[in-house]
Amino acid sequence: MWKQKLGLGILGLPGMTVADEIRAFKKVGFEAFFTGWDKNSPVEEWAEVARECNMIYQSIHAPFGRAADIWGADEEKGEAAVRELCDCLDACRRAGVPIMVAHAFIGFKDHSPTEIGLVRFERVVRHAMDCGVKIALENTEGIEYLDALLSHFKENDAVGFCWDTGHEMCYNYSENLLARWGDQLLATHINDNLGIRDFSGEITWIDDLHLLPFDGIADWDYNMLRLAGARKPEVLTFELSMRSKPDRRENALYAAMDPMDYITACYIRACKVAAKLPRWSVE
Repeated sequence: MWKQKLGLGILGLPGMTVADEIRAFKKVGFEAFFTGWDKNSPVEEWAEVARECNMIYQSIHAPFGRAADIWGADEEKGEAAVRELCDCLDACRRAGVPIMVAHAFIGFKDHSPTEIGLVRFERVVRHAMDCGVKIALENTEGIEYLDALLSHFKENDAVGFCWDTGHEMCYNYSENLLARWGDQLLATHINDNLGIRDFSGEITWIDDLHLLPFDGIADWDYNMLRLAGARKPEVLTFELSMRSKPDRRENALYAAMDPMDYITACYIRACKVAAKLPRWSVE
């Protein structure tokens, strides 16, 4: 898009490989993409496809199933969590990907960051610096853990914030997180949802719908006004999904679409969001 690079997370579309999606994103108009990762992910092959297409491999999303273990007392589990993040950083280095997105925590009940967790993350951050990769910590549930990490590493340029617009609404009670961490912004995961469904305010992962922008209740004028006051990331990146959460149907219309039509719809909505972005006030 003119004057604003747009990116999209790999979607896992039926009948398409990651390489197919990268090429399709380019054909539709996106300038960048991000992928997930596990130990079998051929990140160097994906990076080669990106070079062939003149696409930016913007980030790799680290696994998050062990995100609580890094804070816990179990030494074996804590070490496994550290190793997994460091292995993902190694994958970023091999593929020439500049950012690893990571969750600070997983879980809805615990709200108590620990000193041992910060110590373990220090090792991960040192490894990131050795790899020449930045870590963008995403707002999810357990915002206390994100706050602990972004405060602890505030002066370290290797650590910053990944703003997920949908998580802000359905996990963080629509708190203005850019007011807290906009100066540490490294990446975005832009998406929409219907907020917290439970009347009493209980948060749950099934509210995290990853709808196309304008299909939920997000105020995109407000979101882009806030974003314009934050540190500017290279790419405005979207994280969307065709799949509905269990016992929900909000994404069903997407699942019925032809994959290329859905990617095109993602691009149209991304352009509409970007068009609401005032000129960046912070470079």
